Amino acid sequence: MTSDHFPLSWLEAHGSHHDIGLALGRWGAHACQRHLVHSPAWAQVMAHRHDPAVPALRALLHQHFPWIEQELAGLAEGLGLPLEDVFLWNCRGDLWALAPDGCTTVLAPLRLSHNEDGDPGFAGACGLARVRPIDAPAFVSFLYPGSLPGHTFAVNGAGLAITVNNVRARKARATGLPRMALTRALLATQSPSQAIALLQAHPRMGAFHLGLGQSGDGGTFSVEFSQSAVSVQPIRQARRLHANHALHEAQRNLPQVITASSSRRQSRGEALLDQQADPLDILRDTEDSAEPILRRSPTDTDQENTLATADIDLSGEQVRWAVYSPGSRQPDYRFDGLHQPD
Repeated sequence: MTSDHFPLSWLEAHGSHHDIGLALGRWGAHACQRHLVHSPAWAQVMAHRHDPAVPALRALLHQHFPWIEQELAGLAEGLGLPLEDVFLWNCRGDLWALAPDGCTTVLAPLRLSHNEDGDPGFAGACGLARVRPIDAPAFVSFLYPGSLPGHTFAVNGAGLAITVNNVRARKARATGLPRMALTRALLATQSPSQAIALLQAHPRMGAFHLGLGQSGDGGTFSVEFSQSAVSVQPIRQARRLHANHALHEAQRNLPQVITASSSRRQSRGEALLDQQADPLDILRDTEDSAEPILRRSPTDTDQENTLATADIDLSGEQVRWAVYSPGSRQPDYRFDGLHQPD
């Protein structure tokens, strides 16, 4: 395991959705040109250019969320890459079950704690953005170069907190909206109930697990969505842990890939919950040296590393949360709502 410290950069983006996408693209252009477009993952996703599902994905996005289409256009312009390629990259988990997106979340009734696991080639190139659209709530989100915000962890101006875990669903024949477009759309909602209703009202292609909660709302929710179902489990008393495979009974027939890392992080995390461990201690755990919860190995079996940890407290009238470098006990950022306290 490495103890390297990779600070997250900070970005402010505002204006129209095209303007926001443009700012995100310019911010991530160097990392994408240096690493992403040369990566095996990029090549694997670009091999789907002629997949018959792609035109349907684009048509549904245009029909339901043209403003996200505008963000993608701005993103592609800022990155200096073809829109068709950037759109495909933002559909990676819908088209390819083994896309390099991971994560682990501990869910408690008034707290969401989350390891953001992704491509280790982006270590030192990720960031946090405060985004202020002209027609929707502002939000702060973790960012990957080349990707829409919303599929990682975020808090919006309505006090809505979202954490997102990859679920490696195998592609079915039916089509729906790209899962990263749906989670981007959730950042424009005002409450967990609105977010859940949005998922239920739209066709879905890929699968994700979400932790949802809101300051002052009195609870959090474990949500799994796939083509076939949107499953919602309130977190009332007992804490839960979620790695990277669907667990809800409603998803029992979901064709999915369960990797050794996901299975063993799930088992180890549940054991630590039984021991009443603190969520941040769980997310720092490396007891299973082959498949640790805190993932920093260059030989990680899923080619993923922990790039940041978020700890989101929903017990007050305003969200209080912190973002840590992997394994650190001191936060790099603290927030009251969307603002850093003095």
